[in-house]
Amino acid sequence: MIETKDVYFTYPNGVEALKGVSLLINDGEFVAIMGQNGAGKTTLVKHFNGLLKPTKGEVLVDSINTRETSVAKLARNVGFVFQNPDHQLFCESVEEEIAFGLRNFGFEESLIKKRVDWALNLLDLTKYRQTSPFLLSGGERKRVALASVLAWDPKTVVLDEPTIGQDHRQKEKLRQFIVQLNTQGKTVVVVTHDVEFVAESNPRVVLMSEGKIVADGLAEKILTDEALLTKASIVPPQISQIFLQLSDLGFPANIIDVYQARDVLLKRLEARRK
Repeated sequence: MIETKDVYFTYPNGVEALKGVSLLINDGEFVAIMGQNGAGKTTLVKHFNGLLKPTKGEVLVDSINTRETSVAKLARNVGFVFQNPDHQLFCESVEEEIAFGLRNFGFEESLIKKRVDWALNLLDLTKYRQTSPFLLSGGERKRVALASVLAWDPKTVVLDEPTIGQDHRQKEKLRQFIVQLNTQGKTVVVVTHDVEFVAESNPRVVLMSEGKIVADGLAEKILTDEALLTKASIVPPQISQIFLQLSDLGFPANIIDVYQARDVLLKRLEARRK
């Protein structure tokens, strides 16, 4: 679905944000891109829908070279939700905000109404239908931005720091929703610092540092590698820290979320009873 080939990108101020990034994201994958501030995460994903064009190298989206097509055409297949929702909200009501993209892409009015109602209900925004997005909290505005993208049903959804401003209940709802989207065949790319969110979602993790990819693999492998996480200035999930300490007692060291921990502890308890 998305391929970057030896991509370099330098901002007008001379900052080299990407340094030879090659990455393949297959159709239907769930990928989390992690790393410290300034690692190049957001710069990289802005290449996925043509918001940025590589200084050197190539980016292919569904086999289309991003240099050879417009952002508008790429956006139909790659929906992008910014870290700061205020960068993409401008309509007078939540309903109009969600409908805007649908009208822009030429959807019929009858279908627009159905898709708007679906998105409002999905992200618990129905009560804010006629409210200005700018009167909502930061977390609510982020859900409006997400709803406005999901409404047109893109093949790929890119979420930049989606958990910022969300309480635990909304984070869990978002996690379940992302997993559901992925199960339905959508390609999902999440840029995040939220290591606990990644641990509980267990996607493929692409770890970046100083404009380069330094690791790529399953979350349970990346998030239990202390040396690697230290290099990328990432603190391991709390559960993995506990089980690393328990590994001397025979517990597995690659446990990263509470669900895995529960299963391991129940099995240990059952074995002791026998």
